[in-house]
Amino acid sequence: MRFIDLAKKRYSARSYHNRPVEPEKLNEILEAGRVAPTACNNQPQRIIAVQSPKGLDKIKKAYKTFGAPLALIVCADHQSSWKRRYDGKDSADIDTSIITCHMMLCAADLGLDSVWVCAFDPEIIKKEFNIPNHIEPVNILLIGYADAEPKSPQRHDEHRKPLNETVFYETF
Repeated sequence: MRFIDLAKKRYSARSYHNRPVEPEKLNEILEAGRVAPTACNNQPQRIIAVQSPKGLDKIKKAYKTFGAPLALIVCADHQSSWKRRYDGKDSADIDTSIITCHMMLCAADLGLDSVWVCAFDPEIIKKEFNIPNHIEPVNILLIGYADAEPKSPQRHDEHRKPLNETVFYETF
């Protein structure tokens, strides 16, 4: 499949079958995150894979899981992330988002559905999963087999701005 077709096929699933994600698929998704680029190759990601009902219940204290059988809590180690020397900008959010995107698209390629969650209470996640202070939970990627009709790949024609509204050549 061409990348653009995969990107258009993928959508945010908010209802899942109770079917677990196969271990080999989980490993491939995690490998896609491992090989994702990070600033200066510092690899500040720390990922907590959660599949047990008890673990998923912990996540539900911070935000809903939509019934997904797998959650990947993508965290950033601020002690190892690259900082821009001019203004100190920390690359951790960018790095963890690239990693989350790689895993999300890998899941889609494997026939799985997902939803990227950032609207969670990070303090609850830190407490429930014993995350050290210098590690920040940035994203949660919920993965499984959707229990709904997939969205049309053509939806982007209606719901996305055209390129001429978001892309500028040579100057703003």
